[in-house]
Amino acid sequence: MTVSESAARPMGRYVVGEEMCPYRLVLEHVTSRWGVLVLIRLRERSYRFSELRRAIGRVSEKMLTQTLQTLERDGIVHRDAKPVIPPRVDYSLTDLGREAAEQVLALSLWTENRMADVEKARRAYDEARS
Repeated sequence: MTVSESAARPMGRYVVGEEMCPYRLVLEHVTSRWGVLVLIRLRERSYRFSELRRAIGRVSEKMLTQTLQTLERDGIVHRDAKPVIPPRVDYSLTDLGREAAEQVLALSLWTENRMADVEKARRAYDEARS
């Protein structure tokens, strides 16, 4: 079965290939550009917003806020707002989030371990195209 065939087949009660499939939306949230990095960082420990932004790097305040809100809504990130002055908000992973983070970390490690092969393939592709 090809990837496109498996994407169109039902998984439980959802059809993954359908644009509005909830499964697909969660997958997009977890594997988004910033979602992956948030999960990997929060796997280490809880972070305050500004700490997390610095740890991730190059993410705008707006994009980090949106990513955290989306992951919180999905039950992956926990937002702990402390009633102190100045306000303090900590972000951490839920049990569901830790499980997702382990999966994302495995993909991240695979990418790191296979980067030489990817670079070799890119060079061969570029040479064939020029």
